Amino acid sequence: MTLEQLRIFVCVAEREHMTDAARTLHVTQSAVSAAIAALEARHGVRLFHRVGRGIVLTEAGSLFLAEARIILARVAAAEAMLDDLSGLKRGTLRVVASQTIAAYWLPPALAAFRARFPHLEIVLEIGNTMQVAAHVQAGQSDFGIVEGKVDNPVLAQWPIAQDRLVLVRSTPFDAQSCTPEALQKTDWVMREQGSGTRSTLDECLRQSGVDPEKLIEVLVLPSNESVRTAVEAGAGIAGLSSLVVAPALAAGTLYAAPLAFGPREFFGLRHKERYRSQAVEALTDFIAQYSAQQG
Repeated sequence: MTLEQLRIFVCVAEREHMTDAARTLHVTQSAVSAAIAALEARHGVRLFHRVGRGIVLTEAGSLFLAEARIILARVAAAEAMLDDLSGLKRGTLRVVASQTIAAYWLPPALAAFRARFPHLEIVLEIGNTMQVAAHVQAGQSDFGIVEGKVDNPVLAQWPIAQDRLVLVRSTPFDAQSCTPEALQKTDWVMREQGSGTRSTLDECLRQSGVDPEKLIEVLVLPSNESVRTAVEAGAGIAGLSSLVVAPALAAGTLYAAPLAFGPREFFGLRHKERYRSQAVEALTDFIAQYSAQQG
C-alpha cells in the first residue's frame, strides 16, 4: 500500500466519482482505477459498489476511509514539521473557508499574505460551515474560517472579522412588506442546512418575530451566487451577506429591506491538539492584522 494509493482512494471516496477524482488529482482516470483495483485485489476487499456510472462506498470502504484520512493527516503533519526547518522559505498551507468568506472576504488577505511570503503555497478549499469544521477536525486543513460559532470541543475558535446580513428582493420594499407577518407569508430562497448564512439568518428572523421553521421556502440552493441569481429573477426574498449583494444593490438588480440585523462574526478555527507549523502561525497572525486594518 502506498501513500499515493491512499490519496487516490480518499479523493474518490469524497467525490464518489472516478473522473472527478482524476481531474482533481491531475492524473488519468486509468491511473485512478488501477490504484483502487490494486487496493481491492491486494487485500481481497471491495471498497466501492459500482452503481450504474457512479460508485458508493461499501461498509469496508467507509471504515477504511477514516483510517486513510488519519494516515494522510499524520503525513501532512510530518511534512509541516520538516518545512518548519526551512524558516518559512517553503511549505504548503491548507486553508478551508465557508463560501461567503472564501469568495469575497478572504482572497485579498491571501493575496497580501502571498506577497509577503512568496515561497509558501496556499491551497484553499470551500464548503459550508459544517464542512469546514469537519475538514479542520479531520486534519484535512490547517486553518478554517466560518461564518458562525461551531459547537465542537476539539476545535479552538476565535472572532476575526464581522459581516452583516441584508434582506433583498428584486423589487423595492415598503414598510408593510417588512412586518413579521408579511415576512412569514412571503416566498423565500434559502441556503442549505449547515450553511452559516442560513443559521445566522434563522437567528436574526427569530429576533425579529419571524419563525424560520414556518417560512415558505420556494427554493433551497447550495451557494450564495445561486441564491442571489434566483432572487434577481424574482423567485422570492433572501438573506445574504452584505459582501454578496453589494454589487447587485449598486446595479439596481436587487433592493434591500429597511431592516437592520446585527453584525455577525467570522471565526477562525484550528484543531486544539494538532501540530501548528510556523507557516500556520504566520497566516493566523497575518489575518488578525489584516482584519484589524480593514475594520
